[in-house]
Amino acid sequence: MKYLHLIRYQNLIFIALAQVFIRYGLFKPFGIDITLNGFGFSLLVIATLCIAAAGNIINDIYDIEIDKINKPKKVLIGRKVSERSANNLFIGLNVVGVAIGFYLANIIGKPAFAALFIVFSALLYLYASYLKGIILVGNILISVLVAMSLIIVGLFDLMPAITPTNQTTQSTIFSIVLDYALFAFFLNVIREIVKDLEDINGDKKGEMNTLPIALGRKRTTLIVFILGVLLVLGVVFYMYQYLYNQQILLLYFLCAIVAPLLYFCVLAWTAKTKKEYGFLSMVLKIIMFTGICSILLFQIALLD
Repeated sequence: MKYLHLIRYQNLIFIALAQVFIRYGLFKPFGIDITLNGFGFSLLVIATLCIAAAGNIINDIYDIEIDKINKPKKVLIGRKVSERSANNLFIGLNVVGVAIGFYLANIIGKPAFAALFIVFSALLYLYASYLKGIILVGNILISVLVAMSLIIVGLFDLMPAITPTNQTTQSTIFSIVLDYALFAFFLNVIREIVKDLEDINGDKKGEMNTLPIALGRKRTTLIVFILGVLLVLGVVFYMYQYLYNQQILLLYFLCAIVAPLLYFCVLAWTAKTKKEYGFLSMVLKIIMFTGICSILLFQIALLD
């Protein structure tokens, strides 16, 4: 169980679900031409999870001292798991993830795609070791990688199957994947800033230069509120533009995405304590999940 907590299995389950929802909730119901068979898609999910798990481990390795302040009860490395074992697991997961990525890239006839897994692995290492300490850079980088965990399904399963005859349909479906990836990116940027607010004490000791440290809690909280409002407006615009005549989807978006986002904005306006920032982070995580779940309802709009 200690190793499951080390790799943050809850986050990995979320990534896997998001990829499965895209494949079986968006691609399969409409007979979209896809490249990977069931086994190949399973390997894609495993490769993604391996790279993500390795990123979580290396992040914990570099954050041992910081985490002793921010979340002392949750520190595993050096207590329940040795640093050597964590490093070995980090290397092993990366090797497996990159090897599977290389195999998949070749069977779909896109060998250059293998570089994606190498790049993801390298960026997660750079994030943990250096970039997360640079104001906003780490927040944006990790959010890009979250978005890529969705986009990669389209790159490996959808894009290689595009032909002149199915290009319009394939492009339409891929654009929906990109919309969800964009939503995940912006939502995660906000959550990363909220987590920086929550962890400001440990980050100061670790000599990080996060947004709350540079601007202070009050100004950063105001930025979080403004970003939340902008995201609400963006989702409402998307609903008006694409879902206006889809009553079930419209109702779901209003209740499961817009309403929680408005709730988040109200809480963010007055948030001041570590506990309140932790709750805000949890609310955003729930919104991310409900947002991804809406993929399962999207066929209603496409089949209408």
